[in-house]
Amino acid sequence: MKITIIGTGYVGSVTGACLADLGNEVICLDVDKEKIEKFSKGIIPIYEPGLSDHVKRNVREKRLTFTTDSRKAIQGSDVIFIAVGTPSNDDGSVDMRYIDSAAADIGRHMNCYKVIVDKSTVPVGTADKVKDIIRKNQKEKHDFDLVSNPEFLREGEAIKDFMNPDRVVIGVENAKAREMMLEIYKGIERTGKPVLVTDVKTAEMIKYASNAMLATRISFMNELARLCEKAGADIKMVAKGMGLDTRIGPRFLQAGVGYGGSCFPKDVKGLISTAKDYGIDMKIVTAVEEVNEEQKRWMIPKIKKELGDLKNKRIAIWGLAFKPKTDDMREAPSITIINELQKEGAKITAFDPEAEHTAKHILKNIDYTKDPYETLKGCDALVIVTEWDEFRNLDLNKVKSMLKRPIVFDGRNIYEPKEMRKLGFIYHGVGR
Repeated sequence: MKITIIGTGYVGSVTGACLADLGNEVICLDVDKEKIEKFSKGIIPIYEPGLSDHVKRNVREKRLTFTTDSRKAIQGSDVIFIAVGTPSNDDGSVDMRYIDSAAADIGRHMNCYKVIVDKSTVPVGTADKVKDIIRKNQKEKHDFDLVSNPEFLREGEAIKDFMNPDRVVIGVENAKAREMMLEIYKGIERTGKPVLVTDVKTAEMIKYASNAMLATRISFMNELARLCEKAGADIKMVAKGMGLDTRIGPRFLQAGVGYGGSCFPKDVKGLISTAKDYGIDMKIVTAVEEVNEEQKRWMIPKIKKELGDLKNKRIAIWGLAFKPKTDDMREAPSITIINELQKEGAKITAFDPEAEHTAKHILKNIDYTKDPYETLKGCDALVIVTEWDEFRNLDLNKVKSMLKRPIVFDGRNIYEPKEMRKLGFIYHGVGR
């Protein structure tokens, strides 16, 4: 199958590389010339484990190419995936300008029947709007079909999630488009992974509903953690007890300093905004967002109570990315935490294995280190924000000796309170 991917962000680059790995001829299209040149040379401008190997192999075997030539890419493919960004507007609604631009380009350059696939996360009803834009921009009338094929990729696990998914969702309107999409995913379907075929609007809704449910579990556990602290219960054991119930399961029950990233915050806001357009007040999902914003600041009063006046206090931060295995800092809790500490006059020393270069564009007046131990020198306390695996098995006696005061605020509950206190730390977790 000849496929074009419009957009080379996380979703577009992973989708393109993986579809090429499945034997398709894939063109990745982007307006960013510098990014396209990097990809063409095998230089990956984002951090995603395994992506570099997939890109280099498929470029070498000439199944994967990168271009800024929209006419060539659109006319040279049977199926066109739209995988551009859909950020939030200030009011929480979805910014559709990149979707609209991609649709207009498709209409202008279409030369024969195409299947157009919405891969980006978009509000329900987007397919109809994309159709209208394509038709308005067509110079010659050509038939096409619109498909919704939402992505369910976790940053840091995106290659695995594409090649070994929980499910593939395809929203189609007719048999021709259905057969072409099933042909694309037949290699994955043969491994026994379920392919769910629905109508277009249902597929669009599945993506938002899935992310909103996962965000709800996180915010529920974070709110419950506050009660656990007051009542003297342990949220880690509460989560374990809940997770043993097969109706609930153990995933996404970990309390912490809130969720971030490119999906949950944006998609929760997008679902709330879309619901308003239909006259629906999403009370539960609105509360999920409110709890999450509160949770990002939950550690600050604890830090002030323990350290007193934070002016000129130096605080070590472990972890800047919104989650491990990525350099993405979109909506990262670290941004809120660091900004709040700096407002109180604190000085920040920070370490993250991958996100330093991203952080430098977002955070100001931060001292960065190349080593988690080095981060601790002369610091009055340590705040753990991202649960990178390398933090779990460090020499805790060395950690204690390097801190000015042995105070740890563990925003991800990666250590055991009893062990930490036995070692002489003043230890604060979340809900423990």
